[in-house]
Amino acid sequence: MRFLLDAEQTAFGRTLDRMFAGADTPSAVRAWSRGEHGPGLALWRRAAGAGVFTLAVPVEYGGAGLLPVETAVAFVELGRHAVPGPLAETVAASVLLARLAERGTTGPAGTWLPRVCAGEAVLTLAPPGDGAYALDADAADGVLVAHGGELRLAAAHGPVRASLDPARRLARPAPGGTPLATGPGVAAAVAHAADWAALATAAQALGVGHALLDRTVAYARQRVQFGVPVGSFQAVKHRLADVLVGLEFARPLLWGAAVALAGGAADAPADVACARTAAGNAAYAAARSALQVHGAIGYTAEYDLSLWLGKARALRAAWAGPAPVPLP
Repeated sequence: MRFLLDAEQTAFGRTLDRMFAGADTPSAVRAWSRGEHGPGLALWRRAAGAGVFTLAVPVEYGGAGLLPVETAVAFVELGRHAVPGPLAETVAASVLLARLAERGTTGPAGTWLPRVCAGEAVLTLAPPGDGAYALDADAADGVLVAHGGELRLAAAHGPVRASLDPARRLARPAPGGTPLATGPGVAAAVAHAADWAALATAAQALGVGHALLDRTVAYARQRVQFGVPVGSFQAVKHRLADVLVGLEFARPLLWGAAVALAGGAADAPADVACARTAAGNAAYAAARSALQVHGAIGYTAEYDLSLWLGKARALRAAWAGPAPVPLP
């Protein structure tokens, strides 16, 4: 089966690409890493203005409907440009509140979802499980925590910790908080939201991988050894070709998982997990190759490549469930 985007979806992705290409996202990422959220939130509002956060919100709350394919298209570009913030978590929180609203708990959805669509609220969702960290809780307007059959609104707690990506800041949610929903339907709604988070993470990883490959190809054409560009060496060509193959194999898995999620297929969670693993591994392979071709300069925080290197490593483990498949 072939999965191809239609003309409207392709145009949407290109519009986001052009919009973020002129937005100096590296400066916003570095500021976000320092806890300075202003530039990153400005990017957040631009994304909201382009409709990104409407794609996981029902129409009755100001959204465009639950559109996994379009969400994946958007998140590829968010990853390509390393836009900071709890992007996948806000989408997952939106889906969670929408699913609970379908089952009668409409209050939280009515309070939060119109604000999310407008870019006026940032949500983060702690992955299920005791001791989980919430991503970018210090920048979020709401921290959702699910435990067993209860969903609550909590505050960030304790020191903020950096992850493999300095722009992904982690904090433990505080005990207690405001109950939002209880009952047997909460766990199922959280699992469904986690599938959306994994899909968005896979799309981000794919975008990060392509950004790393593009930057590495450009560098290989400029860096000279023995009087010729290193990109002319067969070993470099083969390594970058392998990176491209990995990314291109992950792409249809991503679109297929999005289609399965949109159709409510029974095997959608498995499809999403496969896409997340493939995209995460492909981005990680792109990061390893990028670092090898760039050499020591790739490690330096002042060099923009480092922003994507850290993100590739962090996204490989985000919303993963079981441990990721190791690379040789």
